Amino acid sequence: MTFSDLGLSPKVLSAVTDAGYTEPTPIQAGAIPHALAGKDVLGIAQTGTGKTASFVLPMLTRLERGRARARMPRTLILEPTRELAAQVEENFVKYGKNHRLNIALLIGGVSFDEQEKKLERGADVLIATPGRMLDHFERGKLLLTGVEILVIDEADRMLDMGFIPDIERICKLIPFTRQTLFFSATMPPEITKLTEQFLQGPVRVEVSRPATTATNITQRFVKVGSKPWDKREKLRKLIDDEGETLKNAIIFCNRKSEVATLFRSLARHEYDAGALHGDMDQRARMTMLENFRKGNLKLLVASDVAARGLDIPDVSHVFNFDVPIHADDYVHRIGRTGRAGRSGKAFTLVSRADQKYVDAIGKLIGREPEWLDGDLSTLSAEDETAEKPRGRGGSKRAPKKEDSDVGEDKGRKAEAGKGRREAIKAENTERKARHDDASQAERRPRKQDQRREREEDNAVVGFGDDVPAFMEIGVKG
Repeated sequence: MTFSDLGLSPKVLSAVTDAGYTEPTPIQAGAIPHALAGKDVLGIAQTGTGKTASFVLPMLTRLERGRARARMPRTLILEPTRELAAQVEENFVKYGKNHRLNIALLIGGVSFDEQEKKLERGADVLIATPGRMLDHFERGKLLLTGVEILVIDEADRMLDMGFIPDIERICKLIPFTRQTLFFSATMPPEITKLTEQFLQGPVRVEVSRPATTATNITQRFVKVGSKPWDKREKLRKLIDDEGETLKNAIIFCNRKSEVATLFRSLARHEYDAGALHGDMDQRARMTMLENFRKGNLKLLVASDVAARGLDIPDVSHVFNFDVPIHADDYVHRIGRTGRAGRSGKAFTLVSRADQKYVDAIGKLIGREPEWLDGDLSTLSAEDETAEKPRGRGGSKRAPKKEDSDVGEDKGRKAEAGKGRREAIKAENTERKARHDDASQAERRPRKQDQRREREEDNAVVGFGDDVPAFMEIGVKG
């Protein structure tokens, strides 16, 4: 099957051909005909299978008829993150180059004024994150009564980020007669309930079992000790061992603070790395992603903000520095590699404390984890108490000051400081005891002397022989 068999318009087909695509992916082949027919679609497919084009291409074909009015967008696409929203805009620009459509992007970190100007001109396509879109609506700058097509993308990520109440509110503001296209890689019960509430007789397009991983991705779990510097050393060894086969890689951490720490460690060891997490401003985030896409950065240390839907086509490796707490996130993370039929590799660093998360992942993907060099049962006591490695790549040269990892530096300084504090405390205690003994010995005679002085001061002193006349009293006979 080719794209010309799906019923797309000549303008869209021309843009798709210019982009170098000839055959649709299974999710595209299954969803596009129903979307063109105006039916509600529930699309379920693993990440990296082309879900974005599944709604962009039919929307472009349908938008060739009609015209947008001020503050009344014709279509609405909701995305969980700014990066995904910006990426969908890029897809509309690429595939809609033969159309004259107004596209408005409403995301945080960007001026309200510029976004309002686009809404005033009329938006054929409105791409937004739920929070910023509702901000414009509450300001009276946006009317939703003209929306013909609603797209909810990465619905399970919406659930994780707490956007479901906003989604429910938005769905109630849009005309009931709209067409709804609903896409997700996983279908937890909360999402299933949402589809039953807001989709009308949807066509279910499921090209793979929910929460499965692509077969072209080599997955390996790697045991590590519990010490932070042990994990960092193991990661560096994995990167070095991959050699030239590692073109670029995304390294995922669970916490933003860990992203910053690992980035500094890699930079200190002279690896070409950048960082991406939710606390960065929008301009810095987009610049970092663009540099990674262009190959200016080889390693990108990121939180789960980069785990969902980001289209970086040629990522050769994914490293899970931290095992994801939610098993679904594992599917999305490793889906950043092996895209568009390419092969990829995913490595996950696992300590004993992560066993329950690994078990949950195995249960979700329906396969036993494959270990690189033995599972956690082969982790020795020496591994658990491993000292800080010496130098890059495990070399035996003496570690320099700048090679020390942040965590170990702090640990050693804390131990040294604790020893010094205890010695000073003991010395002060002994000094105080000596001082108290001396003071007590001195205090007793001093009190007696003071009492004697007070008694002498209070002694009665008589007049002697010089008695005043007025005190002489005669004695009556």
